Amino acid sequence: MSGSGSPVNKAVAFDSLIEEIADYTLNTEIESEEAYRIAQFVLLDSIGTGLLALRFPDCTKHLGPLVPGATLPGGARVPGTSYELDPVQAAFNIGCMIRWLDYNDTWLAAEWGHPSDNLGSILALADYISRSRVAVGKKPLSVKDVLTMSIKAHEIQGVLALENSLNRVGLDHVHLVKIASTAVATAMLGGSKEEIGNALSNAWIDGASLRTYRHAPNTGSRKSWAAGDATSRAVRLALMAVGGEMGYGSALSAKTWGFQDVLFRGKPLTLGRPLGSYVMEHILFKISFPAEFHAQTAVECAFELHPLVQNRWQEVATITLTTHQSAMRIIDKKGPLHNPADRDHCLQYMVAIGLLFGTLTAEHYEDSVAKDPRIDELREKMVVVEDEQYSKDYLDPDKRSIANRIQIQFKDGTATENVACEYPLGHRKRREEGLPKVRDKFEAHLLTRFPQKRTAEILNKTLDYERLIQTPFHEFMSLFVG
Repeated sequence: MSGSGSPVNKAVAFDSLIEEIADYTLNTEIESEEAYRIAQFVLLDSIGTGLLALRFPDCTKHLGPLVPGATLPGGARVPGTSYELDPVQAAFNIGCMIRWLDYNDTWLAAEWGHPSDNLGSILALADYISRSRVAVGKKPLSVKDVLTMSIKAHEIQGVLALENSLNRVGLDHVHLVKIASTAVATAMLGGSKEEIGNALSNAWIDGASLRTYRHAPNTGSRKSWAAGDATSRAVRLALMAVGGEMGYGSALSAKTWGFQDVLFRGKPLTLGRPLGSYVMEHILFKISFPAEFHAQTAVECAFELHPLVQNRWQEVATITLTTHQSAMRIIDKKGPLHNPADRDHCLQYMVAIGLLFGTLTAEHYEDSVAKDPRIDELREKMVVVEDEQYSKDYLDPDKRSIANRIQIQFKDGTATENVACEYPLGHRKRREEGLPKVRDKFEAHLLTRFPQKRTAEILNKTLDYERLIQTPFHEFMSLFVG
């Protein structure tokens, strides 16, 4: 006979948050035309960004099979390469490529992140499923099916991020990529609502990576492959779930042993709004340059000030960077910067590049540029301060601004205007201006991998929305085989 204080070991239903995510993933119809149109641009932008990353050996060394020779003819393909892999490893490859240069889309809330990271799992599985179906005479997935899954993955990750700050407890946002990718991957594999719940419970039980690799003094390249790692784990958990692996009902809420008590300081996880298509409609594009998103408007300000500084940099006395609280927590960084991952998460470095060169590319984070002594001289003259209104507007759901401003004081007592930018080019409030540039960015990145004739063919087959959504997905992926 057990003691009166012994816990009762009985089966429990899934936590309500897991239930809600599973039900949304399986049963909700996406009706927003805007969400689908934006999802088209997200898909193309993400693939283009991944193709650009293939120019960097530090990225390509992570690609290919897990061990030499472990390829899968007829498996999932990796854009820009000739690899055919099992979908778990393909998800790692694609996720790694998309995130490597910090140039894919962004979501900012209580937690930050990059929802197009989920395309690592979605593209890998969709290609694998489609090719497998065609091989036995069945109908493949269409590009519209993939856009639907992309909208849902964006929504799950982004709505979880609205009120659940993993960074406040030292955990990395890629855990939300794993959650979103696990849900949609299980659904893509034909999983039932219960199987989606089983997979999700295991994803939560996995716990989350520490943010160690995103912050001084440990900022490093893991932040560029962490999302690929999360998407590959998601595909593995989804495959296990549809293969009959069990789940755990109170993975979040179990006293002492659940995610909330162990890793979230006992706070309940919540969904900040009903799940629909809000996140895709409001997603932020990185259009003109690869930079951590909290610095995007600061770099736009730096570009504007470039003509006034490029020939007077030695006369600069002080540079005042006025920003919001999230930027100060993540990218306000002094002292030596040791690698490209360190530099693209330093507000002062990105602003210095903008002031000196009037542009910012992935190459500007490399050692060959970073050794320019002018960069660190300007960094030493920068003072970073918070504008509390900027911090409030950042969290305001009706504004969602990411504001920065810059003023430069010269040694002769003169100063520039206090140049401010509230919304970056990739913001929803600048869609009319921004989307044509997303298209141009995609074309430019295609040209880094393919000749002009093939690039023109790809553009012809992917920019026409009505034609694109009807395309069998394996045929779409064939466009990008290296």
